Amino acid sequence: MKADVLSFDNKKAGDIDLDDAIFGLEPRKDILHRCVVYQLAKRQQGTHHAQERNEVRGTSKKFGRQKGSGGARHGNRKANLFRGGGKAHGPRPRSHAIGLPKKVRRLALMHALSAKQADGSLIILEDAKVKEAKTKTLIDAFAKLNVQNALIVDSEIDENLGLAARNIPGIDLIPVVGANVYDILRKDKLVLTKAAVEGLEARLK
Repeated sequence: MKADVLSFDNKKAGDIDLDDAIFGLEPRKDILHRCVVYQLAKRQQGTHHAQERNEVRGTSKKFGRQKGSGGARHGNRKANLFRGGGKAHGPRPRSHAIGLPKKVRRLALMHALSAKQADGSLIILEDAKVKEAKTKTLIDAFAKLNVQNALIVDSEIDENLGLAARNIPGIDLIPVVGANVYDILRKDKLVLTKAAVEGLEARLK
């Protein structure tokens, strides 16, 4: 399929052929959902921990008589039902990562790109380079492109662009190798350079 290539001034700078096998699929929510769950589960730290009965500091001396107290028969104060005692079956450090086949992850990225193309949220730039690292200049350029909440993908991130964009809320920059389903879907717009399109097509073929 054909798509317009724009400049930072929102003027047409040509067109590009997009691979229908990557940008022309009918988006499947089930595949996208599986990949997003996989990504979010994998990034969880899993460092949560609560002290259990054997880890709580304190004596194990029996604090009351076995009989005659009129209450239950307890061994020590580290039991989970006492204040300051250990937690029963508390969270333990572990990995939350789940498995997802590489072919499914690759297919999900293709469906994410197709979803952005289908709903008109894909913008293709000739290049994403600026002459100087001026945030105001970049904000004006994004206003012309009607870009406020976007993910910008390039083969390599221009240093001046990175410096100018880091103070703009809602704008994220990543190289082609870092393109992923979650970051693409959570932004309103996806901005690709011509080099990024070529890189993604080479990566996904």
